[in-house]
Amino acid sequence: MSGEIQTFSDRLRGIHAATIVPMTTDFELDEPRLAAHLTSVTSVTGINGLLVNGHAGENFVLSLAEKQRVVELAREYAPKDCLIVSGVNHESSLDAAREAAALEQAGADGLLVFPPNSWALAHADECVIEHHRHIRDATTAPLMVYAAPVGAGAMAYAPPLLEQLVADRRFVAIKEGSWEVAAYEQNLRLIRKLRPEFVVLGSGDEHLMTSYLVGSAGSQVSLACVVPELVVSLWAAAEAGDWERARSMHDKLYPLAAAIYRGAPGGRATVRLKACLKLLGRLSCDAVRPPQPPVMPDELRALELALQLAGQG
Repeated sequence: MSGEIQTFSDRLRGIHAATIVPMTTDFELDEPRLAAHLTSVTSVTGINGLLVNGHAGENFVLSLAEKQRVVELAREYAPKDCLIVSGVNHESSLDAAREAAALEQAGADGLLVFPPNSWALAHADECVIEHHRHIRDATTAPLMVYAAPVGAGAMAYAPPLLEQLVADRRFVAIKEGSWEVAAYEQNLRLIRKLRPEFVVLGSGDEHLMTSYLVGSAGSQVSLACVVPELVVSLWAAAEAGDWERARSMHDKLYPLAAAIYRGAPGGRATVRLKACLKLLGRLSCDAVRPPQPPVMPDELRALELALQLAGQG
């Protein structure tokens, strides 16, 4: 209905770009270039929102003050109707709660709770519940769960633990980044059985088309900060049930997604995203905070080729 007020969950539908944070050559936040990046991405029709302070946004090496500033700039430079979700990523539950409250105060519409990196080794399920509970009790904004890749060890929540997280009514959505089709569908079916209204966003950049075919309300993906038009086109084709066109978009996107996220060594996505933006003339400095080294020559060649195959070179 025209004029109907949309909920946070309604507004999550569609494509949301997970943005990077430009740095200067001495690794300081480059606010003017961040503002330009945010403006450029959100100017693309079909980009309905942003995920800031995500993994692509180097949330694990930013200070709280810097994360707050990222949210403030997103609020300032994105369109007024653009949904702003901020990631919350901290090893300490107490600090994560303080961070979440500060990011909500800075202007985030919602918060995505990342699992602490220490959980990759092992954790008790009650650790996970307690961490999310601290953040819940420190905030009033809608909250999202993050499903980590199955390759991330114990950071990926097993179904019984996911069921407990979804049962908390303050949590309304999940960024489903299992990065494995069988796990994605298993989690989707479990969540739909438990809470049909819970928003599931298929967010494995390499298998977006499969996620959309199985079922998804949209995506929060960093691929959309490099080639937003292609990601939006893929989603639009899937929404229309035009799977031939969706396949065409997927064929353009897949080599780029593989070059950014799959190519060895792992954990280099942010470096490669920034390198792509520099190759496309949208970023003058692709510095990434240590301990990540700069883009390597073989990575750069792979990215150049993938961009060409995507029609961007």
